[in-house]
Amino acid sequence: MMDAIAIDGPAGSGKSTVAKKIAMALDFLYVDTGAMYRAIAFKAMQAGDALDDEDKMGEVAENSRIEFDQTGTHILIDGTDVSKEIRTPDVTANTKFSARAPRVRACLVKMQQQLGLIRPVVMEGRDITTVVLTDAKWKFYLSADPKERALRRMKEFEAAGHSVDLDSLIEDIRKRDESDMSVGPLAEAYRNAVEGKNN
Repeated sequence: MMDAIAIDGPAGSGKSTVAKKIAMALDFLYVDTGAMYRAIAFKAMQAGDALDDEDKMGEVAENSRIEFDQTGTHILIDGTDVSKEIRTPDVTANTKFSARAPRVRACLVKMQQQLGLIRPVVMEGRDITTVVLTDAKWKFYLSADPKERALRRMKEFEAAGHSVDLDSLIEDIRKRDESDMSVGPLAEAYRNAVEGKNN
């Protein structure tokens, strides 16, 4: 088994907050895999690429260098720190295009697995326990009420200077949950947690 803590859960469930605290306490590398998908979406947006072109998105991912700082709280793409830029509502809305592109997922999963081999990690996302770090020593699934998750997201956006509507955020989260929980790695992670298959 890998010296890794794998945390899955839906958007806004508190994964990042929990993962950062654990990583700091244990001196593990913190890896926010969602930030990687955001970074690819941001790069494609900056280049004016068609976000719904899955092959083009795959090319963007395959030709990108993604790195984290020692704390894992800053992400760089091609040497540029984009930690703040990837947290805007526009990037949040468009990350779905990078997340659902098969070539992007294959490329980023490989990067994530390599990060897990470098040093002990706390990695959080939506497919960590089921796809990325299936051999992790510790696996967890986190969730929360959709309204609480939307409130958390709204505070994050407002702290970054962006105004958003709470009802719209709640609706976006519910729609995303319906899609995620019908099929895919997050649905599998949820079933595993309910059935007690996680460590």
